[in-house]
Amino acid sequence: MPTPSATPTRPPARRLIAAVVLVPVLAALALWAFAWPAARTAPHDLPLGVAGPATATAQLEQQLAQREGAFEIHRYADEAAARDAIEDRTVYGAIVVTAQGPELLTASAAGPVVAQTLQQAMTQQAAADGTQVRTVDVVPTPKQDPRGAALGASVLPLALAGIAAGSVVTLLRLRGPHAVTALIGSAALVGIVGAAIAHSWLGVLTGDWWAEAGTLGLATLAVSGAVAGLAALLGPAGIGITAGVVMLFGNPFSGASAAPQMLPEPVGTIGQWLPPGAGATLLRSVSYFDGAAAAGPVLTLTWWAALGLGAVLLGGALKSRTKSGEPVTERELAAVG
Repeated sequence: MPTPSATPTRPPARRLIAAVVLVPVLAALALWAFAWPAARTAPHDLPLGVAGPATATAQLEQQLAQREGAFEIHRYADEAAARDAIEDRTVYGAIVVTAQGPELLTASAAGPVVAQTLQQAMTQQAAADGTQVRTVDVVPTPKQDPRGAALGASVLPLALAGIAAGSVVTLLRLRGPHAVTALIGSAALVGIVGAAIAHSWLGVLTGDWWAEAGTLGLATLAVSGAVAGLAALLGPAGIGITAGVVMLFGNPFSGASAAPQMLPEPVGTIGQWLPPGAGATLLRSVSYFDGAAAAGPVLTLTWWAALGLGAVLLGGALKSRTKSGEPVTERELAAVG
């Protein structure tokens, strides 16, 4: 009488060890991704303007240079040129040397944290010099959102909407043009609904309505296309990979609540290469700065969306070719007969 073979114990043991180790590793990764940039928030080559006669600004530039690596100095002839640079998003603020004393120009709409940091730094410097600094907010945040919290809070919902749309398209087994149509349609609706809520209802976005809707939709499509595209090529595992990248790196590295230059390098740069960071930067530009400096984030989001949708079409074509090459089954023959 044959004896039953012993039940293998090694595979379950390996799965158990993997489950026990994987959770702490993911927790440590998430803690590092979210906590480390927050704990190291400070100016890192932050673009800052200095305006006034060269003889008057020389001492000021020397004082700023003592904070090595903090500021990237841009020189302007007068206050008008400095204001233009702020409105064009070339710099986050500017210090204007006048006969009455230094004047600080800020743009809280570009990042309230940045404006507060510049104001604190200038206040401390003025106290040491025995002078007073007058602060002018050139591009303020909306009255309905004076702390600028709403724009920073928009990053996570858009990322979740993109992940959800890409996952639904994958789980419903939509392929090729049908999947692309569903992704574009859902992203367009997200953009319209988002603009209706943030602009028309809450009043926290104040730019061109359709530009804001297009930004919200493009940011969603960049994520949903990447999710569905990688899933079309790798299977359901593609959903987890893309969602992990977006949530663990894209969200905390976006700089939406402060500014990319307030995050440690290379976190700020990486964040602008990912959809959440590019989407937040573009939304800030179209809502508060009439689209200034929007070209870079538009190209980034378009690149993500195009690659994602291209992967969706490629994955659908590969699956169709594989299916067409399969042998005909007896059931299919009977159905034909």
